[in-house]
Amino acid sequence: MSVEDFKSEVQRLTQAIAGRPLDGELQAFLNSRFPGSGAEFKTIEAMCHKGVAEGWMCQKEHGGVRFGRVFPPTPELGAFSVDVVQMTDVVGPHHRHPEGEIDMVMPITAGACFDATPRGWKVYGPDTAHCPTVTGGTALVLYLLPNGKIEFTK
Repeated sequence: MSVEDFKSEVQRLTQAIAGRPLDGELQAFLNSRFPGSGAEFKTIEAMCHKGVAEGWMCQKEHGGVRFGRVFPPTPELGAFSVDVVQMTDVVGPHHRHPEGEIDMVMPITAGACFDATPRGWKVYGPDTAHCPTVTGGTALVLYLLPNGKIEFTK
C-alpha cells in the first residue's frame, strides 16, 4: 500500500463531509454513512494498521502516545489535515480545536474507548478543548482538523 492509496481512500470520506458544520448532526451522519462495521471504515482501519506497521504512520512518540501528521490540509482533502495516533490507557495533551475535530475511533483492544467513545465517530465542534483519553486498552484514532488547526495548551 502506498501513501497515495491511503490518501485516495481518505479523500472519499472527506469529500462526503466537506463544508458541513462540525456538530452532533455530522457525528450522526458519519456513524450512519461510515459505520464502524462498514466496509469503508474497515478499509481505512486496515490501511492505518498497515501504515503503522510499515513505519510511515505514527512515526513520533511522546508520553506513551504514538502520533504523526499524515497529510496537511489540502483542497482535495476538503481542507482537512489527517493525523493518526495510537494510544494505550493514557491521557494525552490538552488542546483546543479552533474549527473543530473529527475522530475516527478504531479500538485495537476490544472495549477500548477514546473519550468514552467506542468504535465509530466522535465530533468536536469549533472552539472546544479536551485531553484526549483512551481507556480500556489500545486504540488508533484518525483525526481530521479543518485547515489543520489545533492549539496545544500548557
